[in-house]
Amino acid sequence: MKYILLSGGSGKRLWPLSNDTRSKQFLKVLRNDEGQLESMVERVWRQLKNADIDQSAYVATGKVQREILQSQIGEQVPLIIEPERRDTFPAIALAAVYLYSVESVSLEECVAILPVDPYVEDPFFEHIKKLEHVLRESKADLALMGVKPTFPSEKYGYIVPEPSPDSSESFMRVANFQEKPTQSKAEELIAQSALWNCGIFAFKLDFLITLLIKKGLPIQYEELARQYGKMDKISFDYEVVEKTKNIAMLSYDGVWKDLGTWNTLTEEMSTPIIGTGIMTDASQNTHLVNELNIPITVLDVPDVVVAASPDGILVASKESTPKIKDIIKSIEQPPMYEERVWGKYRVLDCVLGENDHKAVTRRLCILAGKHHSYQVHRMHDEVLTVLSGMGEMILDERLQPIQAGDVIRIPAGTRHSIRALTDLELIEIQNGTGAFEENTVELCTTWTEIVRLCI
Repeated sequence: MKYILLSGGSGKRLWPLSNDTRSKQFLKVLRNDEGQLESMVERVWRQLKNADIDQSAYVATGKVQREILQSQIGEQVPLIIEPERRDTFPAIALAAVYLYSVESVSLEECVAILPVDPYVEDPFFEHIKKLEHVLRESKADLALMGVKPTFPSEKYGYIVPEPSPDSSESFMRVANFQEKPTQSKAEELIAQSALWNCGIFAFKLDFLITLLIKKGLPIQYEELARQYGKMDKISFDYEVVEKTKNIAMLSYDGVWKDLGTWNTLTEEMSTPIIGTGIMTDASQNTHLVNELNIPITVLDVPDVVVAASPDGILVASKESTPKIKDIIKSIEQPPMYEERVWGKYRVLDCVLGENDHKAVTRRLCILAGKHHSYQVHRMHDEVLTVLSGMGEMILDERLQPIQAGDVIRIPAGTRHSIRALTDLELIEIQNGTGAFEENTVELCTTWTEIVRLCI
């Protein structure tokens, strides 16, 4: 069976730590067995390895999340890149077409779709393996996995099974779905053996490829990617699951949580303070997450979340944190912090001038052994000051060493790349017009290719 992890959402509900490139699954606020901080995606990928299914897994994601995924779970993890965000049905369709036309996966192969950010224990992923057996035994078009509810939640969707005359079967047939019912309705559903819908389903590849043909959509990856922007923005649940009649369901009785808001995420944080800060004892059930280089002090304030990052500062009661997505709609700014394959950067200052001119100051950390692509900026200049560390730099095919104290000027049109020999800390000042990222052209990416140009 092949496994597709969906990682394409934008970061709104865990603002200000999450943004358009660093969604909730990339926040390092959980601790692993060694006591080290890890993100949700790092935790899930580790669990896939424990279940010995990582070699059959792919991650479907957008272009803006490619580098942070590679920095957190490795550059060798196979990614299926969406040209733009179009919701889960287009994303899954693109992934299925990739398996079929690029990977030459058999139409008889089973494919499981998984969210990238559930909070579960290792047995959850062992249980997912059973979906293939359920598909083949039931001869269903889709096989879902639902979680046995522990309380009548109003926040989750429910899968309602058909009454089964044969209790010996390892699966149930699906009757219908109920989305976020009232508490009283949820109690009724639980009495009918309904399960929480955890967003996991499986199908034979032939099922989805046949569906795409019926819809007149391409089944060659490059062509579907080219037409991707024309596809409707619609979820897989609405477009496929709720229109399919022959569905089987596998029940899971174990730990499962959706850590989608601050109040649920903080329930699984092993420490009340991450980053620099002080809290008094009277600040019970309060959590502080601080990514800034200044201390934050919380005095006698219980039941709140305080979160600070270069993107903003949040102070909210825990019960109010689900409102964040709607409240911050009016905030329009590019991400002020990003993780890349080579390291990370933080925007320190941005000055907007006349005639679309701007000056952006960033602090960069390039990790030892990592490097930027060989690139050229068409419409802006850069000045770099090396704060610490040692490295080497190529400027227009000339290789030179760099170290703490060096100041390097990079006029627009200059080809350049930096490689860190030790961790490199730099201040970068960009001056110019237009969108800096869009005006940057990558010439080549591997250091071997880059050095070859200097010979």
